[in-house]
Formats: sequence, C-alpha cells, structure tokens
Amino acid sequence: MKSSKRALSILDQCLTMAHIKQIQSHLTVSGTLFDPYAAAKIITFCTVSNSGDLRHAFQLFRHMPYRTTYIWNVVIRALAENNESMRAVSLYSDMIQSGLLPNNYTFSFLLRACADLSYLSFGLVLHCHAIRLGWESHDFVQNGLIHLYVTCDFINPARKLFDMSVYRDVVTWTALINGYVKSGQVVIARELFDQMPQKNAVSWSAMINGYVQVGLFREALELFVDMQVSGFLPNHAGIVGSLTACAFLGALDQGRWIHAYVNRKGMQLDRVLGTALVDMYTKCGCIETARAVFNEMPSRDVFAFTSLISGLANNGDSAGAISLFARMQDEGIAPNEVTFICVLSACSRMGLVDEGLHIFGSMTSTFRIQPGIQHYGCLVDLLGRAGMLEEAKKVVREMPMEPDSYVLGALLNACRVHGDVELGKEMVKHLSGKSLDHSGVHVLLSNIYASANQWDDVTVLRKGMEEKKVRKVPGCSLVEVNGEVFEFVAGDRSHVLMDEIMLASLVIDKHLKSRCFDRDDDKITE
Repeated sequence: MKSSKRALSILDQCLTMAHIKQIQSHLTVSGTLFDPYAAAKIITFCTVSNSGDLRHAFQLFRHMPYRTTYIWNVVIRALAENNESMRAVSLYSDMIQSGLLPNNYTFSFLLRACADLSYLSFGLVLHCHAIRLGWESHDFVQNGLIHLYVTCDFINPARKLFDMSVYRDVVTWTALINGYVKSGQVVIARELFDQMPQKNAVSWSAMINGYVQVGLFREALELFVDMQVSGFLPNHAGIVGSLTACAFLGALDQGRWIHAYVNRKGMQLDRVLGTALVDMYTKCGCIETARAVFNEMPSRDVFAFTSLISGLANNGDSAGAISLFARMQDEGIAPNEVTFICVLSACSRMGLVDEGLHIFGSMTSTFRIQPGIQHYGCLVDLLGRAGMLEEAKKVVREMPMEPDSYVLGALLNACRVHGDVELGKEMVKHLSGKSLDHSGVHVLLSNIYASANQWDDVTVLRKGMEEKKVRKVPGCSLVEVNGEVFEFVAGDRSHVLMDEIMLASLVIDKHLKSRCFDRDDDKITE
C-alpha cells in the first residue's frame, strides 16, 4: 500500500510515457490502478503532456470499471483539442448511458467539438440539455454556444444569447463580433467593437480581419494604427490581416514598418506570416525583397510558392515564375489550382506555347487536378497571343463547360492584337447572347475596327454605346505619401489638393515635352 502511494506521489515528476507505463504496471500489480484518483492522474498526463499518448489514455479510460465526471471531461477535452472532435461528440451519449450527468465543463468541451465540426444539429441538442440541467447561463457554456452558432452562421440565436448574458467577458464580445464579420455585417460588428468595455489583441485583430474580408482595407489599416495608439501590441492574426490590407492598397511604407516590427519582436516567420509578407512585397512591386523573405522562411508550402510565382509573373519576370514552379516540384510541393493559373499566365506572357501546353496537360495527368474555367481562359490567352487563333477557337468550342466572359474575352483580345475582325464580331455576338456585352467588350471591338481602319464601324459602335448609355468603368490608381494611401479616379477632380496636383502635373508634362528622342543614336537628349 505504501509503495502504491509512493508511486502515485511521483506521477507528477514523470517526463516520458516509459515512466508512466512503469508506474501503471506497479499500480496494476498492487490492484490500485482503477482507483479513480490514480487513473485520473495517468490519463491526465497522457492527454496534456507533450510526451503523452492520447491513444493509451483512451484505452485505459475504456477499461475503467468506474469513471467519474472529471475523467469523462478530461478525455472529451483531449479528443476535442487533438482533432478528434467526432469521437468527443460520440462519447457524450456513452456518458449519459453510464448514468452520469454532464457539468458546465462537459458542455463547453462538447460545444467546441461541435463548432469544429459545424455540427449545428447536435449543438442544438446540447443547448436543450444545458437548459434542462441549469447550465445555460454559465459563462463557459454561453461562450461555447455563441461560438458554435457563429461558426454555423446562426447569428440571430447567438445575438439573443449575448443579449441575455449577465456576464460578458472579452471572449463573449469577440465571438459575436466574429459572427457578424462572417455574415458580412461589418457595420454592426464595428458598433459592438466600439461598445466593448474591455478589448484585447484578439478582439482588435478580429475587427481588423473583418474589414479585410469585406474589402475595407483602408479602414483595416486605420484600426491597426488605433490598436497601437490604445496600447495594444499586434498579435499574429492582426499583423497578417494588416499586411493583407497593405498589399491591396499598395501601402509599402506601412508594410515595411510591420515587417520591421516582426523582426524587432523576434516573431517566427511561419508559413502564414511569411506568405503575407511575400504577397505584400510583390503587390507593391518589391520583387527582390519578396524573394529574400521567401528564402528566409524556414519552411514553405504551396501558398508561399504560389504567392511568389504570381508576383514574379505580374511584375514582368515570367521566366523567374516558371523557374520557381520547377523548384517547387523539386522540393516536393504539389501545386494547386491557383498555382497553375499563375504559371500558365507566365507562359502566355512569354509566348511559351509548348511549355504552357505541357503544364496544362500535367494538371490531370500528373496532379489529378481538373482544369477550371480560368485555366481554359489562360490556355486560350496563350494560344491567342501566339497568333494561333484557330487553335484557341477550337479550345473554346471543345472545353467541357460553357465559356464565360474571361474565356471569350481572352479570344476577343487576341482578335484585337492580330486584327481578326470577323472572329472578333463572332465573339462579341457570343458575349451579347450571354448578357456579357459590358463596356470593355465594346471598347475592344472598337479597337479591332480601328486597327483595321474600319472607322465607319467605329463611329456606329460608339454611337450605339452612347444610345445604350454604356460607359467604360473609369480607371483608378493608388499613391502612398508619407504612409497615407490616396486614391485617384479618372475624371474625378474632388480632391482637396486638386489645384496643386494639376500644377505639378503640368510641370511634369512640360518637362517631358522639353526632352526629345534622338532616333539616330537612340539616346535621350535635352
């Protein structure tokens, strides 16, 4: 008996499963293994220790003749936290059949498992049981229910629970804010965020990423600055969201500041953070910096490779994109659908028809990926740019799905480049039949007529556009000055500094006109 007590006392000092199994063997011989306290100690070690063994814990749990609510909770929690959510849920019925009633911890662990599975129907059953047993108002249970309903896009019940909650902590507020962000109701999410009595880095990051998800990138960066002014240090999620906003806005200065912050804090350049930095730098045109970050990453996945391949292709280094695609396969990283879109676009820009056809064919033959509409659009663009219009038209005719505006637009653009007026008319007819005859289509056809010197047709087409009130969407550009991003739209003169901008533009224009190009020696002279 004394030796059994001594064995139990040294359980807390165990470092490996070998030690645990030695003590378990001793307890088995002494007949004290199935003492609830002893079994709970062993199971807890197996489920929470880095060197533990969940399978071993589960087997011991199954063979116990008597199991307390605490032991059931330990096993259910361990399964839920180790990607075994379905097994955790299935244990609940076994627990009820054993005659034990769940407590607040049981419900919180099971609701987490249901949220991971998006298992709303069983979550509703748990909610009913929690009400019947008097646990619904407990903060752990309420937070679990709100999180479950939010995950399953069941926002109204989540809001009702929130409104009836007596004790709302930062977890409760953040869960509901996340719910409104998933459902796209970012205005309500921001109202809740502003009403929070206490915030933490998680709640700030939830709101930042909410803005990013709905395309409000400027607001995301403004909130990122407010977060730091309020004395909160950005966490991993907030940094990734802010970098995404910088990428879309072209806010290079702010992106560089975030990168410097990451280095200063010694944050690990994991796959998510590293890819966000690569994406930001490529979208801001800093290809060499993006490449340096990519090479600095300790491990790279398909998303990191795809981000840099896309950046290289979009910034004029198609050869580098194709080379990186080969390196990707050499490192054993399988490309995904987006990777193929990027590399096919690179082949198209370089006119590498054979290479592009080979890569397109490898999608199904090597990687078992069925080409989608965008892949066929890239293939049509590849053939069209190379002047192989008949082959491109054949692809459009034989592709296994209906061509969309992207595919037909690629063929129409090829008609413009190579002056094939008749085929261009045919494509416009196709687009019109699909109600896809938007302004860009009319402009392309007008350019085709102009390149063939068919000015009468140009006039008729433009007149028709005016009568139908078809207008081309104005272009826009973004400029970052002193860390602030400004947007300019063609034809819009509402900016408060428009007079100064126009004056600077005239000075630049005058300076450019004062320079002439000497065609004899191909040198610029004053």
